[in-house]
Amino acid sequence: MSFEILSVWILVATCALAQGYTLHQLQQTRRQIRRLNAHRIADNSSMQKERMDLLELRNRAKVLEDTVSGGTSAVEKAHKAISSTTFGLISLFAPDDSLRQSARKARRSHDAASDQVYKAIHTTNRALHILADTLFIDKAEKKIVSRRSRKPSGPGTSR
Repeated sequence: MSFEILSVWILVATCALAQGYTLHQLQQTRRQIRRLNAHRIADNSSMQKERMDLLELRNRAKVLEDTVSGGTSAVEKAHKAISSTTFGLISLFAPDDSLRQSARKARRSHDAASDQVYKAIHTTNRALHILADTLFIDKAEKKIVSRRSRKPSGPGTSR
């Protein structure tokens, strides 16, 4: 009888030790999972920051292009209104036909020249936006892609 009691106590002690070891392993595994999750969140956060920085760069370039384009259009409209008023008044109050004809020629020449100038400004603005896109945004995208491809993939990570 004492042998049976002793063997039961040994079994109970063995089960308690095994249960304690299992609990210890569970705690270690949970700690490792928390660390891994923290690293994953940090990686996702840095990737999200890079994406947001790139998006901000794109938005700033677009705002700059739109600002220059809108400002140029506003100046162009004001310029046309002023020149139309001026040439209209000259035509209206000119004392003879030769002065009116000269004013019409000057207006056609002026309008053609100003249209070319404003067209050149709009074209240059678009070209500068494309250049900035190529130089800065593409460079930033390549930088992000190269960082991702340089990260070593450890055991257990999939790509």
